[in-house]
Amino acid sequence: MDKHLGKLKVTINLKIKMILLICALIVGMFAIVGVFIHYFFTDSLEDQMGERVLNVAQSVANIPELREAFAEEDPASTIQTIVEPIREETGAEFIVVGNTDEVRYAHPLPERIGETMVGEDNERALIHGESYVSRAVGSLGTSMRGKVPVFSDDGEIIGVVSVGFLVDDIQGIIANYTQELWYVLLLTVSVGILGAVMIAHYIKKKLFDLEPEEISHLFLQKESILQSTHEGIIAVNRDGLIMLMNQTAQRLFLSNKKQTDTYIGKDIRDILPNTKMPEVLESRESQYDQEMLIGNHSVYVNRVPIFYDNKLIGAVSSFRDKTEIEQLTQELRRIKQYTEALRAQTHEFSNKLYTISGLLQLDQKDEAIELIQEETDTQQAWIQFLTQKVPDPMISAVLLGKLNQANELGIDMTIHPESKLTYHLSKKKKDTLLTVLGNLLENALEAVKKEPESKRHVSIFFTDLGNDLVFEIEDSGPGIPPELGDQIFKQGFSTKEGSHRGIGLALSSQMMSDIGGTVLLEDGELGGACFVVTVPKQIRWE
Repeated sequence: MDKHLGKLKVTINLKIKMILLICALIVGMFAIVGVFIHYFFTDSLEDQMGERVLNVAQSVANIPELREAFAEEDPASTIQTIVEPIREETGAEFIVVGNTDEVRYAHPLPERIGETMVGEDNERALIHGESYVSRAVGSLGTSMRGKVPVFSDDGEIIGVVSVGFLVDDIQGIIANYTQELWYVLLLTVSVGILGAVMIAHYIKKKLFDLEPEEISHLFLQKESILQSTHEGIIAVNRDGLIMLMNQTAQRLFLSNKKQTDTYIGKDIRDILPNTKMPEVLESRESQYDQEMLIGNHSVYVNRVPIFYDNKLIGAVSSFRDKTEIEQLTQELRRIKQYTEALRAQTHEFSNKLYTISGLLQLDQKDEAIELIQEETDTQQAWIQFLTQKVPDPMISAVLLGKLNQANELGIDMTIHPESKLTYHLSKKKKDTLLTVLGNLLENALEAVKKEPESKRHVSIFFTDLGNDLVFEIEDSGPGIPPELGDQIFKQGFSTKEGSHRGIGLALSSQMMSDIGGTVLLEDGELGGACFVVTVPKQIRWE
């Protein structure tokens, strides 16, 4: 798909970028958690070891035999015998008992009995009688010690018990425990990295293997195409909520004062009550070229359900203003009428030229000159009349073309001598008037061309006196029954046979309404239909 997007500069592949970012997040998160747990576990274990050595020291200090031994001549022999089994049983690195002068009465190394205790951390126990945990460098190395004073039966301090574990041993225990923790964290990080790869692969697949730059490019392309499309487009999800709307749709049906984002997320039925989008969502079938009236706009609508992986995810509807299509149709019809008028005029003049050629070959010069003069006078009379009465060249051209077309068809088309149109029309009014006159004159010619030659009459009258421009187009055809007078201006209704009928009068009425004018059907003097067209010089509601 990305080969159609042009060459976009992509620095790092999205999949690799996602893997790196997720892995960095996982490693960083577990590193922080691991360090926190490590220090928390270390502090907890040291606290537990401190409480342990303090409890052992208190238990030893409260042994009655140990306290009584301080009064003997050789306290060390008794105290060493009491303390050593306890040390071995508790797993302590040392249990040292000393008197108030810090002379050892018990030590794990017998040769050091009688020597002075090392560490200089006995003051709180021997002087103040406190029990505490300290960290100091002794004869066996740096250790964590539990210090408890020994009291006589009279409550006097007679010695101190020091129970300790070497710091190196404690760190070894901590290392053994935390090693398992880091193994678990490392395994978790490995699983997380594997998950990151799988997630990145899944997301990349869901994005059709597109990079962020390509997605942005596609989004900008989609928005540009959507907003530049002349048709109105509205898309809804399967619940009927609006997911997308372009500016053309808003201009056709909604208030231009609001942004299209205002309608996103709203129910389509609240915005367009007579919409058939819910029917498409329910039936899952497309609807094409459906005529629909929304506000003052008549539109053609296409509605198509949207599927993804064979699941219905919504529907999209495109709207095209029917008036624009019909205006284009009328423009083409008007061009066709001009072409037919020119063809009729060409055909008529060809016949006249052949007639003149024949007269000349028969040496009937006077008759040829008379025919030429007669035809010239007729054309000059029409041209002179239209030049004086209708200065606008476009309207004059329409009238002249219809006069020539009627002449070829053997129809007597006349313009009332009092007709006059000198008022300058705006472009919109002039375009509307050209379309309406072309439709009405064409209808008048069709209405009388099947009548006997003596009854083929079309009369035109126009004036710009007063506040309105008034046109009357009357024919001697069969006319329109009174009961059909209210229906002839409806879309699709026609008294003529054949398809693609019922457009001209409906469009003419709509176009005149847009400029504040009217097209009315009245009784005429020639026995057929009489249409009266009024065009205001100034729009009445301005």
